[in-house]
Amino acid sequence: MAAKDLFHDAVKQALLKDDWVITADPLKIKIEGVKLEIDLAAEKVIAAQKAVKFYQVKLIIYDPVQEVVIEWKN
Repeated sequence: MAAKDLFHDAVKQALLKDDWVITADPLKIKIEGVKLEIDLAAEKVIAAQKAVKFYQVKLIIYDPVQEVVIEWKN
């Protein structure tokens, strides 16, 4: 298992406070024999899927001290 970076827990808490569900921590996947670990898998049912598709969200800006999502950016 890879080491968590400095902001892992703050990002996780920010997502939880914004009503996201953490589905894996870390998310482990295997593609063509290559094993990968992604820091977090999270979802915000329906609303997140629609927001990502509609706004083409690519960046989450969060405050690691307050542990809250500040802004979503394309």
